[in-house]
Amino acid sequence: MIKMLSQATILMAGVLALGACTLGQAKTAAPVAKAAAADYQAPVPPSPPAGNTRAYCYNAADLAVVRARMVQQELVVATLQCQNPGGSRAFEGLYASFIGKYQTELGSNSRSLTQVARRKRLNIDVFVTEVANRTAQRAPVDREFCSRGKRALDWALDPKVSSLNQVPPPYDLGPEMNIFACPAQ
Repeated sequence: MIKMLSQATILMAGVLALGACTLGQAKTAAPVAKAAAADYQAPVPPSPPAGNTRAYCYNAADLAVVRARMVQQELVVATLQCQNPGGSRAFEGLYASFIGKYQTELGSNSRSLTQVARRKRLNIDVFVTEVANRTAQRAPVDREFCSRGKRALDWALDPKVSSLNQVPPPYDLGPEMNIFACPAQ
């Protein structure tokens, strides 16, 4: 399973690298360092009224699985997009450390995501690609794109953080992708 996850990650990295080629546009620069904290998430649009989402909402456990995968994909995109002044990838070492720290959790997340996908009739490949594409589209328009990615990696690697569920995705794409928390009952 880890081999399949690695292959999928490598494939996605290649696709994103090709998609990240921007001719004539400014390169995304590496950000200035700040203290590790979970305060980097972009504003999240409001959810629709509870009655409108009850039929297809996600419970807390399923939402945690989806968001954990969202974090991984968004950090892959940030690693591919953000560059040092010389043009090298700014977060490659940090992302490798992230994978090392959460390797076991990412493997179990992959299995859990498969179960969620069966229940929710979610195509995992489409979901992962959509998260990557939507994240990559933010790089040229969000001045804090690389800063968010760096801060997310710093927070994920902080010793205070022991679980991937403690790392919010830089962009909560759930509302854009019709992934909502079930309303409290």
